[in-house]
Amino acid sequence: MTTETVSPRYLGLDAWTTGDALEAMAEAQMTAAAAVRQAVPMIAAAVEAAAERLRQGQGRILYVGAGTSGRIAVQDGVELTPTFDWPPERLSFLLAGGTPALLRSIEGAEDDAAAGEGAIDQAAAGPDDVAVALAASGATPYTVAALARARDRGALAIGVANN
Repeated sequence: MTTETVSPRYLGLDAWTTGDALEAMAEAQMTAAAAVRQAVPMIAAAVEAAAERLRQGQGRILYVGAGTSGRIAVQDGVELTPTFDWPPERLSFLLAGGTPALLRSIEGAEDDAAAGEGAIDQAAAGPDDVAVALAASGATPYTVAALARARDRGALAIGVANN
């Protein structure tokens, strides 16, 4: 299923009772939790690889995303400084459509692969850096291209998708 396709499970959702809709949401959360549990070994490997690079003291965390996924990436990243005392100069956000996309949808920005590559180049990503890309579908052109460019420039590339 792609993120643009309606799941047959939820056809007619607008006519369901509140209780039925909430039950379906709870059910979906259980499915998501089971998927995360299966991914724990891969998540652990990514965390260990990122920690190894970042321990050197020079590397940055580059959050990459588009649309809602990009906004979630920003929400995660902004907590690093106040919660973990992460140096703000070692944190960057590469969001399709730029900063205006935090507050409003910039239609088409997610499909601009060249902009994703350019954002990585402009950030001068390198071997000390860790690029963390979020994409609901796992196929967003801006995000996928940015992550590939980060990897090509020597950065550790971590992709997170939930489709």
